[in-house]
Amino acid sequence: MKPVPPAAGTPSLFGDEPAAEPEAAAPLQAAVPSPELVSLADRLQQRFGGRLRLGTSSWSFPGWQGLVWGRAYGAPVLARRGLTAYHCHPLLRTVSLDRAFYRPLDAATYAGLAAQVPADFRFVVKAPALVTDALLREPGSGKPVHANPCFLDAQRALQEVLLPAVQGLGPTLGALVFQLSPLPADWLADEPRLHEALDRLWQVLMPALRADARLQHTVVALELRNAALLTPALAGLLQSHGVRYCAGLHDRMPPMAQQLPMLRATWPGDLVCRWNLQRGQRYAQAKDAWAPFDRMQQPDEATRTALARVIVGTLGAGHGVLVTINNKAEGSAPLSVLALAQEVLRQAEAPR
Repeated sequence: MKPVPPAAGTPSLFGDEPAAEPEAAAPLQAAVPSPELVSLADRLQQRFGGRLRLGTSSWSFPGWQGLVWGRAYGAPVLARRGLTAYHCHPLLRTVSLDRAFYRPLDAATYAGLAAQVPADFRFVVKAPALVTDALLREPGSGKPVHANPCFLDAQRALQEVLLPAVQGLGPTLGALVFQLSPLPADWLADEPRLHEALDRLWQVLMPALRADARLQHTVVALELRNAALLTPALAGLLQSHGVRYCAGLHDRMPPMAQQLPMLRATWPGDLVCRWNLQRGQRYAQAKDAWAPFDRMQQPDEATRTALARVIVGTLGAGHGVLVTINNKAEGSAPLSVLALAQEVLRQAEAPR
């Protein structure tokens, strides 16, 4: 089935995104990893058999020169071809396609990205605001305009989100994450209405995904921005459809320890986590203060330790882990990945 293009007159929620290059281009130069970095990656691989996948939220950051890039590149070049160097980093085995949140991507764009990485790489795709935000917003300011008629629309999600990702990424589609933007009061006050909409969504998407034998490893996950939605009823709904709860480490959400009940209630299964934003921060605030994201600015050892504990427990039970980290978590996503990997190995090797 071919994906249906956006309907005429569909409002653009955000500005245009650069299209993927239609033809293969020469790989960018990757930073040369240190022997210590290579050794760490090898030890994790030997211990967990490749089930641990760490990565970043997007990748087009010139400030990562020396960490990921072997020389200076501009953001537009990195956006188009950066994955050819990104995947050479020993620890970066997944990446979150955050740009998909702003506008649905087509199968050709996804295929262009998949062509830049090896077969064992995995993408975490954020479903677009077109179907995950209950409100339509002004471009730029994000100010709510009116209700979004496509919110949790199952057919739009199938045709414009799932099928293009499946067709373009194929087996490199690791997870499809539906991150619900902060809900307005009318949705928050009507939990049955929200659960009914989610139930309809999963009834359409999950059979379509599982029909493709190549995608048996692919995870569909729900991420929240309202702590009030962390209820046993929602956990039961997710578990009934085989949808994972995505641990969202964000200023709007409680710490990992307070999200553990949702993970336990939907157990067993793979762990999907997006470490987005340090508590007490705002995206714009962290972006202005921490750019160009080439160093740790505010190490968050408590979050790292708690997340590593969940990772080790999940891996120890034989399941997979997909974790992506934003620059706004600690100041530099590649360095956060390194610190988390070190903590995971430390905990895994600690005497019990």
